[in-house]
Amino acid sequence: MDVLLPRTLEEALELRAAHPEAVPIAGGTDLMVEMNFGKIRPEAFLDISRLAALHEWRFDDGRVFLGSGVTYTRIMRELPRLRALGEASRGVGSPQIRNRGTVGGNLGTGSPAGESIPVLAAHDAEIGLVAAGGRERWVPWNEYVVGVKKTTLAPDELILGARWRHLDGPQSYSKVGTRNAMVISIAMLCFALDPAERTVRVALGAVAPTAVRASDAETYLAGELERAGAWDDLAAPLASGVADAFAERVAAAARPIDDVRGTAAYRLRAVHVLARRALGWAMEQRADEAMVG
Repeated sequence: MDVLLPRTLEEALELRAAHPEAVPIAGGTDLMVEMNFGKIRPEAFLDISRLAALHEWRFDDGRVFLGSGVTYTRIMRELPRLRALGEASRGVGSPQIRNRGTVGGNLGTGSPAGESIPVLAAHDAEIGLVAAGGRERWVPWNEYVVGVKKTTLAPDELILGARWRHLDGPQSYSKVGTRNAMVISIAMLCFALDPAERTVRVALGAVAPTAVRASDAETYLAGELERAGAWDDLAAPLASGVADAFAERVAAAARPIDDVRGTAAYRLRAVHVLARRALGWAMEQRADEAMVG
């Protein structure tokens, strides 16, 4: 097995074009597991872990760019404003895995249980792909991951990173698993309120072939917030029964299966519980903000 060691992004893209059989590797937290179980045996690896261009993040005029090589540990330490992504990062593996693992790795694998993907989905993120010559294309999250571990990444492309509009409202990430880390999630949910556009964002992971948005639940809850005057009055309560009706609509967006980690019925129940909790946390945060100021 050959290991290609580019020093710059430009060199890496040239090697990628010349050696399409080489598998890109950064942290290796997914790939090495696949190798250890004999599921893959690539002819070559393209080591992209040293490419400074992939380790960048920035806020620019209300938008976020996150390089594909930024580790989960760095997200937790350096990006506290990205609350849901930070909460998702804390649930990834062990400290050693968080030190090596990256959002780009989640995107490269394309697993429905990738921790960061529901967060990107809830934020309507675009995924940046780049090829030799600096040719970039930006793909909406739902057009990038198209099936279980299936993406639209071309053989000559690398994942540059992800970008999205920063949301200032309450947001959270939660999951169900046999423990908080070191296991594949049974169900995941990212919730976010967008006061600027008066919209609700809800994305699910591990309960369908890809991450999915609960669009009917989003529309319903945005309307209930409007009816209650809660977009303008942070302390305004929602009507009785809204939380359950919202959670039912979120669960309806899931398309779970039975597998060794849980039944479809259990996953649906888990999503219902996660949705109620996420809404409760958001309303509590808004009430606290109203008291402060």
